[in-house]
Amino acid sequence: MNRSHAPAAEARSADRFLDRRPVALALLVSAQFLVMLDTSIVNVALPSIQAELGFGAAAVTWVVNAYVLAFAGLMLLSGRASDLFGRRRLFTSGAGLFTLGTLLAALAAGPEMLIAGRVVQGVGAAALSPAAMSLLLSTFPADQRARAMGAWGAASTLGGATGVVIGGLLAGGLGWRFVFLVTVPVSVAAVALAGRVLEADAPAGRRSLDWVGAVLATAAVITLVHGAVDAVDHAWTSFRVLGLLSTSAVLGAAFVVAERRVGDPLVPLGLFGSRMLRRGVVLALLGGSTRASSFVLVALYLQQVLAMPPQQAGIAMVPTSLTGFVVSLVVLPRALKVFGPLRTLVLGLVVLAGGQLWLAWSPDGLGYVPGILPGLLLVATGVALSFTPTTMVLASAAPASHTGLASGLAAASMQVGAALGTAAFVVVGASSSGAATGALDGPGFTAAFTAAAVVALGTAVLGWRTTTGRTRGAR
Repeated sequence: MNRSHAPAAEARSADRFLDRRPVALALLVSAQFLVMLDTSIVNVALPSIQAELGFGAAAVTWVVNAYVLAFAGLMLLSGRASDLFGRRRLFTSGAGLFTLGTLLAALAAGPEMLIAGRVVQGVGAAALSPAAMSLLLSTFPADQRARAMGAWGAASTLGGATGVVIGGLLAGGLGWRFVFLVTVPVSVAAVALAGRVLEADAPAGRRSLDWVGAVLATAAVITLVHGAVDAVDHAWTSFRVLGLLSTSAVLGAAFVVAERRVGDPLVPLGLFGSRMLRRGVVLALLGGSTRASSFVLVALYLQQVLAMPPQQAGIAMVPTSLTGFVVSLVVLPRALKVFGPLRTLVLGLVVLAGGQLWLAWSPDGLGYVPGILPGLLLVATGVALSFTPTTMVLASAAPASHTGLASGLAAASMQVGAALGTAAFVVVGASSSGAATGALDGPGFTAAFTAAAVVALGTAVLGWRTTTGRTRGAR
């Protein structure tokens, strides 16, 4: 009797899970929105935080850097941990840590408590993002994946682009603490709903994490990103920056040596025997550099050249957020079905370069609508079409058992690229600028946007050569 009822019970359980897929999708994309939102929402609130908590001029930047470094440094580790110990389990733990870090930051009585909260937030975000992506890939079959990835891309684009707007409104109207508190309902809901709507983890075997490799990889990424962040305010040839970059190189080499010797490595080096995975990492790194830097350069341009106050500059970015959202929901799923992830990625990078060149060479004096807005819309479209396909390209090159690792590898590569690209293009702009204060002027922004466009086009060429090479190989 029990045996005859078992298949029926399993079928009912599967049907209930299928019914929960829309809620699961909403939960996963909400978590990604939260992660991307927190990369930028605090920026506008920094002056208020500095005044109330007594941060120094240099120390206040760690309110941003603490989150970015923890987020970038731990994504590779958490991606692999989700494969080994369970994706839902890591997602829930990440949401819990993110909530704890948010509350610590919101209730901070001094600089140390705020920075500690931002570190905990970054650790939680690093667990949330790759776990959510791998859950999405495993939850939705191939025929439904394009639309699900479109929603993921919309959440990512909207979160990253609206952070400045939401942060400005909250900091100006309710105070800087609400910049953190506004995210608490979403992260609490993620903890509460994960066990109800997400697919249960398969029973975990006796697997151990490669802690030596984890420490080396995390330290290498953190020192690399730290060096890139410091390069904005210090020369690339300074002892500080060179020391960090050299340390990162040594740690990276030690990581490779350690992975060759351990039986169950954090990153099986044999995966890099795949040409697609190697190319995918490069595409993620270079693409991340040109995408993220565009929004930073635009924010600086609106304030330093057009002399917009922060709130007005945030409002001027609203069309970017709306365009990215619409393109991700409407255009991206169709492009993925027609062209596939790799060709969609190439298309997005070409459109992105067009927007960057528009911003670089649009004649001065045209004003916001004719001179700036068309470039912003092209940039938003290009980012929306190239961001999510990058992760899909890497995930397709890895075995199903390593989906979490592939998601973490893609996210870590894009974060490292974002830090390196932002620093490099700001330095290019500063070296071409005639301003004595170090701020970028018109010629400086022309040089910076042009350099970003060159990288975008070069990355598109690499992606196109990868598509043609794969086609010849298939024949």
